Amino acid sequence: MNLHGATLKEGDVLMTNSPHAGGSHLPDITIITPVFDANSKDIIFFTASRGHHADIGGILPGSMPPTSVNIFEEGAEIESFKIVDGGVFDHDGLVEYMVEKPSQYPGSSGCRNIRDVESDLKAQIAANHKGIQLIHAIVEDYGLSTVQEYMYHIRANAEMSVRNLLRDVAKRAGSNVLNAIDYLDDGSPINLRVEINEIEGSAVMDFDGTGYEVRGNLNAPISVVHSAVIYCMRAMLDLDIPLNAGCLVPLEIKIPPKSLLSPSRTAAVCGGNVLTSQRIVDVVLKAFHAAAASQGCTNNLTFGTGGKDKDGKAIAGWGYYEASTIAGGSGAGPNWHGTDGVHTHITNTRIGDVEILERRYPVMLHQFGLRHGSAGLGKWHGGEGVTRDLEFLEPMQVSILSERRTRQPYGMEGGCPGAMGRNTWVKRQRTEDGDLDPHARYDTIPTREINIGGKATVWMGKGDRLVIETPGGGAWGVDEDAVHGRKGLAAHVKAWEPRGSVAERAAAQAGF
Repeated sequence: MNLHGATLKEGDVLMTNSPHAGGSHLPDITIITPVFDANSKDIIFFTASRGHHADIGGILPGSMPPTSVNIFEEGAEIESFKIVDGGVFDHDGLVEYMVEKPSQYPGSSGCRNIRDVESDLKAQIAANHKGIQLIHAIVEDYGLSTVQEYMYHIRANAEMSVRNLLRDVAKRAGSNVLNAIDYLDDGSPINLRVEINEIEGSAVMDFDGTGYEVRGNLNAPISVVHSAVIYCMRAMLDLDIPLNAGCLVPLEIKIPPKSLLSPSRTAAVCGGNVLTSQRIVDVVLKAFHAAAASQGCTNNLTFGTGGKDKDGKAIAGWGYYEASTIAGGSGAGPNWHGTDGVHTHITNTRIGDVEILERRYPVMLHQFGLRHGSAGLGKWHGGEGVTRDLEFLEPMQVSILSERRTRQPYGMEGGCPGAMGRNTWVKRQRTEDGDLDPHARYDTIPTREINIGGKATVWMGKGDRLVIETPGGGAWGVDEDAVHGRKGLAAHVKAWEPRGSVAERAAAQAGF
């Protein structure tokens, strides 16, 4: 509104992805559309949609480079761009922001598949337009004052729910001060002290003691910290309420300046949104004694071709982001087991179909299943991680951005931690690589198994594979049967019930 408030008119649509304008990381592009009153022509609401795009430029295909050290290497940054002006789509302006500007930085390219990104952005614009139609319909039915009043009621209800939660937590803990700390794989601490005011039902959440801004990309913008905190508050409520800003009203969030949770403007942030956010959630849930740690990672896999060669010449190509990351094990709680092979916390999505992946891209999926033995053991055991084994059918750049490769997801109340993850490059030996003896005779082409660590980018040859083993979830409580040498896990098994929007939609369809 500060930039465009005086000039916004019907038919305008704004586009932004800057971490310093409320964004998370650059691939997450937000489309915002003002909603005008049909009579007064004043702005009464906004509709918005955010989507992660497969490539927005930068130094590597997929725009999630594990090696980035500044934001310019991660692709196009847009603070505010009027992508639609008075109903006219600005294609040339989009190309300038997405293709031309990012390629000006050394080693970086513009968007490698601008046609796909443009189509996805138009889908977001259409979704916003549908939202506007629905808002106009409900305002016409009930009147603007009634609609706005009920929106305030929803916020007030969320605020009171969180206040009651904070009072209950302090009562159960026997203290109004909660503390927790956890670490990223590089050793950077994320520290949290929560001080609850039981009378007001409010709390100060102070992240003082968190590590400095890092040279890599695990820095998390303040908006990501707030998103992780509001998620935790909503998740800990035993009430079915819509997620909204009212959940944050009782909280004062203090973030130390110059820390990895309040990075400088040019700091790399692509991993902060998907990895550091997970660790923030781990720390909050640990402080509130709510659950053992889930996998604490999103296992971000990207691959593709194109970019700039060693001479700086642009080469056409494409980028692929492993459809909304790879699942792992969820953490157990005081009366439930963790769930095997699910997306946890910040991710909360479903991976793309194997058939689509193999049809559209030169890869073959050899294995995708549970990683047995990765769950933490306890009275309530954690969930199993997964194994995903991909073979690349032509040479390409492959990158992995992951965590929990050196530190296990914690257990609670004596429960064992989940297993760490691992990323293994199964490399075919080749004469041109110097690792195949040209004079030796082999029945099959020999391979090397190379642990590439949690964050790496590798140029893989035809026939090479990447085996991703994701972390398991931590357990809750001591398994007395296991302590005495008995197998007693089956006695504690709690039936899993599908939940969430997908399950609700399926149930509604079944009952139609």
